[in-house]
Amino acid sequence: CHRQREQGSGSGSASARPQPLEPSLLRFLVCPLSKRPLRYDEATNELINEELGIAYPIIDGIPNMVPEAARRTHKEPPAEEQP
Repeated sequence: CHRQREQGSGSGSASARPQPLEPSLLRFLVCPLSKRPLRYDEATNELINEELGIAYPIIDGIPNMVPEAARRTHKEPPAEEQP
């Protein structure tokens, strides 16, 4: 059963602010693809794998470690824009 929170309702701005990761969890979390440690980026509220160039989102304080949920952090130039 999923409940969706609407940003317009509720008790104010607390629901609009992302809940950060508990710092003590970082030492236990590794990338499911490379099995390497991750870096927490407070600005984007994501766990970053520098080696693979991907970032896992943290939603309501819980890391979403599903590889399909990760976004690419390295910008790749489009193939059609070659000189």
